[in-house]
Amino acid sequence: MDCPYNRRITGMTPMSLRGPAAGTAALKTASDPDGRTVLGTLANCALGFTPWGTYLACEENWPNYFVNRDREDYASRVAHHRYRLSQGQNSKYFAWESVDPRFDATPYADQPHGGHVNEPNRFGWVVEIDPFDPDSTPVKRTAMGRLVRECATPSVAPDGSMAFYFGDDTRGEYIYKFVPAGRYQPDDREANRHLLDDGTLYVGVFGDRGKGQWKPLVFGEEPLTPDNDFHSQAQVMIEARRAADLLGATTMDRPEWVAVKPDNREVYVTLTNNDKRGREEGQPINSANPRWENEHGHILRWREKGDDPAATTFQWEIFLLAGYPQGSDVPANQIGTIQGDIFSSPDGLWFDPAGRLWIETDYDEDSPNHQGMGTNQLLCANPYSGEVKRFLVGPKGCEITGITGTPDGTTLWINVQHPTLSFPASDGKTRPRSATVVITKDDGGEIGS
Repeated sequence: MDCPYNRRITGMTPMSLRGPAAGTAALKTASDPDGRTVLGTLANCALGFTPWGTYLACEENWPNYFVNRDREDYASRVAHHRYRLSQGQNSKYFAWESVDPRFDATPYADQPHGGHVNEPNRFGWVVEIDPFDPDSTPVKRTAMGRLVRECATPSVAPDGSMAFYFGDDTRGEYIYKFVPAGRYQPDDREANRHLLDDGTLYVGVFGDRGKGQWKPLVFGEEPLTPDNDFHSQAQVMIEARRAADLLGATTMDRPEWVAVKPDNREVYVTLTNNDKRGREEGQPINSANPRWENEHGHILRWREKGDDPAATTFQWEIFLLAGYPQGSDVPANQIGTIQGDIFSSPDGLWFDPAGRLWIETDYDEDSPNHQGMGTNQLLCANPYSGEVKRFLVGPKGCEITGITGTPDGTTLWINVQHPTLSFPASDGKTRPRSATVVITKDDGGEIGS
């Protein structure tokens, strides 16, 4: 299609690094001695946008692309082992190091800047892309922290104060928000261009009785000091997971998508599942993640104090526990609280303009714990009553993901990812392919009405 906005962004697209970590020694490599330019973005996931019209690509499972073959170095380098880079002869899945040396993060003494040992530090960021300027250079915003990030969802108050919420999608990791230092100015796009370079990253503590607190990841504030081997704000951002560990953040059951309710800025997050909960060290049962070996996941929600995105305290509750309904013949730890259609492993989450909550699922349909649930689904929930209704199911082996819609609610887009049966063809012969599905009503009406 001949369109001036057409653009393809890949793992080889030049990108700028900005924010506190840009230009620091930990981001310099043999191929980029200045530490300010990186090739590509990897393993992008989920929803991210800004109110000034840019897109936020979130780097999720980027550790799978890297390997450090030096066992001793790997064990000593927090920026490698805390993010679970591959350790051995090859990276976990892709073996990109066999064709591009920058994915071999093993330190080699005969290469400048330690070779490519710092290359993993250049991934795990939020990447801001301007879709209306195809000649612009994407920017990795290091002030937002380095994670295995699932999304970057904004909440904007009438006065322009903002927060961006995201989950670190690994069992036992945390929920974060980033509050820019400046305020959004609706009529000045230029003034908003670099709002994401200066602000405070917070990590969530979900305490008992629904009380919550956001703790800042700020260098120099205890415990993020030289006494705990933190020496700069850049290091805090690069080692955000370790910083959150020291702050006593609440371990969560794979926090994935975040959605903000349009009318009151109430925040919802999917916790997809965690079969290690309660039986793996460092992942005890807690009030926000109350189920032993949580096979089916749940959804939390919270209200910031005063509905202020920049607040540092909040009130939270469990919106629903996924899984089998009460009274079914399943172990007590798997009993859910869904009102309506059954589902497991909530992943994608999105509010439409009318305030309906759309839920996408991602579970292993071959697992005995998911029998009777069919394939992965798109469901619609009423945030007031908690009632959930199934809207569609996907083909075998797929994940339903990537949801958005038009402002008038008459068109919905979703993605069907990695199906194993013939799709989008239905002849039983054609190779299955991922595809985007456009949904409309025959009468042109609002989807979900």
